[in-house]
Parts: sequence; structure tokens; C-alpha cells
Amino acid sequence: MIVLTGNRLTLEQLIAIARRRETVAIADAALSRIEASAKMVEAIVADGKPVYGINTGFGKLSDVRIDKSAVSELQKKLLLSHACGMGDPLPEETVRAMMASRINALAKGHSGVRVQTLNKLAELLNADLVPVVFEQGSLGASGDLALLSSMALPLLGLGEVFYQNVRMPASEGLSKAGIEPLMTLAAKEGLALINGTQAMNAIGALALYDAIDLYHAANLTLSLTLEALQGIADAFDPDIHRLRGHEGQIRAAEEVLRFTEGSARLTHQGEIRVQDAYSLRCAPQVHGAVLDTLLRCKASVETELNAVTDNPILFPEDGRVISAGNFHGELLAFAFDFLAIAVSELANIAERRIERMVNPQLSGGLPAFLAKCSGINSGFMIVQYAAASIVSENKVLCHPASVDSIPSSGNQEDHVSMGTMSARKARTVVDNVRKVLAMEWMTACQAIDCAPKGALGTATKTAYDILRAHVPFIAEDEMMYVHLHKSEALLKEDALSGLWSESR
Repeated sequence: MIVLTGNRLTLEQLIAIARRRETVAIADAALSRIEASAKMVEAIVADGKPVYGINTGFGKLSDVRIDKSAVSELQKKLLLSHACGMGDPLPEETVRAMMASRINALAKGHSGVRVQTLNKLAELLNADLVPVVFEQGSLGASGDLALLSSMALPLLGLGEVFYQNVRMPASEGLSKAGIEPLMTLAAKEGLALINGTQAMNAIGALALYDAIDLYHAANLTLSLTLEALQGIADAFDPDIHRLRGHEGQIRAAEEVLRFTEGSARLTHQGEIRVQDAYSLRCAPQVHGAVLDTLLRCKASVETELNAVTDNPILFPEDGRVISAGNFHGELLAFAFDFLAIAVSELANIAERRIERMVNPQLSGGLPAFLAKCSGINSGFMIVQYAAASIVSENKVLCHPASVDSIPSSGNQEDHVSMGTMSARKARTVVDNVRKVLAMEWMTACQAIDCAPKGALGTATKTAYDILRAHVPFIAEDEMMYVHLHKSEALLKEDALSGLWSESR
């Protein structure tokens, strides 16, 4: 069980909740803070003084006063009207991450929700009763309103859920799970549940975690390519990278040397050639820059996981209520735009390495397109072609979403971040990068078999053996997509992650 305090949720813990279905509990120390903020809301309602979102309308309707008798109905109608999501449902793991991070943010005690409301959200999460949340509809400011509304509706027995791999009405899912819905929401609770950045951060956090794994996978497929092409090891000398001083570059070069330790296939400058092409020689500089960017993104994600991101914000210790803009997703929009741009470079440079292995003018004597009898066999010709297509698709996707904005809510909300779009396209880019790295993995193993020239390194031999347990040497042309898809599946299933897990 992972205890949510509001202050210490990490990316790794979020992944455990989202993917490994770890259960959660709200820290005892948070309960008094939560109760204090809920009592403050009760006092505001009793006093009747207008406070945004508690006894007023929302957005452009913030000047409309709401009677005390209608504040609970206001919160329910907020969820109903704001649940405007379109498109496909988000994966269950993404919604689980949304639920966990929203509980954690509200546990800080500045949002005015009741303990029983947060406990009910945790109860749904622990029962693996996952709301159906549609992926489109957020502008990334005023919170992820449309998406979080769909997440919150099942608390009242409304909307839809996934339960035991079946999509069904929320009322049916709660009944099957033996969970009673909340009868009502108290003042501000609907707004507190939906006025945050948890959808964009959940989507982006999962993409980020996978991107960090793909950074390590790229170092491994690079290592296999170096062995296939008898690459020059001197370019990875630690002294070179320490002179420049960038941590990511230093770590990338170190990891490649570790992966190729014991290899008899690497060469030194002047043995076969004076220097390698940039896609080999400059790989630590490129891969390292990716790592540095991903780690900066991780810092932003983890700060946001433990942030108060709704509006208005309550300060029970001194009675202040401040309406501001912590829901604005600009910082995350930047982070996930940078994530997409950075991780796409792993595929860009990997595609160039695939080309060097299949092109007889560049491969140093390997058979054309790695085919035994080229001409009648096309070999890996179209593997490079398909990789180039995916890389080019990523170039389109990497246009920043954060440079766009559009006014909404009667121009009251006149600048937005598009952070959720940023996260969604980052997720797509990460998936595309995995495909290209799977292609390099398979191509490098084919190239190694075409020219046996000595032992592989300890780690690269393990990676070679894992692939060969599922994908054979292609002696004659056959349906390549079957093998490419298997290679991709192995990467997605973390078949190689044991080779770098200590580096995370």
C-alpha cells in the first residue's frame, strides 16, 4: 500500500499504482488538514459572502450568486455539464494515475473536500473500479475539466466505469464491487475534484516513465549496432565526456561501455577507419541530451504530483480564500513538448544507424540490405523505409502544442496551455520511438549474424539472445511485420529492462 501524504508522491510510486495496481491510503496526518478546509467551506456557505465556486457560478458565470440551499446541486450539475470529453477512452492505467494524483493533491488540505469524499475516491481506486474518461476535451487551463469530470462522476454512481475488464454504467459497477456511491457532494467538492492538472500530468508521467526506459533501450540497440559495424570504442572514452561535463552525456557513454564490456567486435581509431559517422560517434552527445531533458521533465512532473492545483485555494490556518490560477498547465505543456522533441531524437538517430547497416555503401562489407541472396530477397530494405516513415511522422507530432491558445468561457479564460494535448502527443511519440528502436534491435542482430567477427559484450549478448528466442535470423524473405511487432512487444514488456534497472 502506498500512503498518500500530499507531499511525497514520486513518479515510480505513481507507476506502481497505475500499472501494478498498488492500493493507496490517505495519511493520518493529512486527515486533520482535509477536515479543516472542509469546515472552512461550511463556514463560508453559512456566512453567505460570495466566494468563487462555493456559492457562485463558474467561469464567466462567477458573478451569479447561488442560494445556500442549492450549493450541493451546483456541484453535481458542474460534473454533469463539464463531462464533455470526446474520442476514445483513456487507458485504465492513465485513469488510475489521475485518481491517485488527484487524491494526493486534495490531501494537502487546501481544497475544501470532505474526508469521506476522498476516501470514496480511494475506495474506487483500490477496488480497481476505473472511470471511463475520454481523451479529448481539455484546454489545459481551468484544470482538465472535461476529463476530470468523467473521473469524478462515478463517485455519485453516474457515468461509466471499467470493472473486471468490462465497460458498464457506474451504478452497475459500484453494485458489483459492493461500493455505495456518495449521496451528494458538499459545497466546492465538484470544483475541487475537476479543477486541476491531473489528466495531463498522468498521461505525460506515464509517457515520461516509458521514455526513460527507451533512453536505456536506445543505448543498448546502439551498442548492438556498434558491434555489427565494428564501431570505434574510443569515442566513448570517459575522459572525452568528462571534459564537456554534461551529466547525461557522461552517463550515456558509460552505459554503452558497460553494455559492450567484453566485446571482441569493437575497434579503435585507425584500425579499420579513422572515425565513425555521427550516428555512432555522437550518440552519447545525442542520447545524453535526451536524458538531461527527461530528468528535467521528471522534476516538473513530481513537483506537480504534490501540488495544489485547483481554485479557489483555502488557507484554514488564517481564514484566507484566494482565487488564482494554479490550474494553468503551462509548465507541464512545456515539459511534455520538450519530452516529445527530446525522445523523438532517439528514433531519428536510430533510423540513421539502421540505414548504415542495410546500405552496402555504408555498412563496411555487410550484404546489401542484410539479405543472403539480395535481388531475389529484399531483406531489411523496407525495415529502414518503415522506420523513416515513423521518424517523419514524429517530426509532425513534435510541433509544440504549448505555443497555441484559444479563449473560452466568454473570454474570461483567455489564455490556455494545451498541456493535455502536449501530453497526448508525447505519448504517441514515445510509442513511435519504441517501434523504431525495435527495428534497430532486430536489424542489428541480423547484421551481427551476417558477419560473425567475435564475441559480443555481456549485456549485448543477453539482448541478442532474448531477441533470437523469439525472432529468427531472416535467411529468406518472409512476413517481416510479424517479427517487427514481436520485437516491439518485447520492448514494451520490459524484456530488456533488467539490463539497466539499476540505472533508473
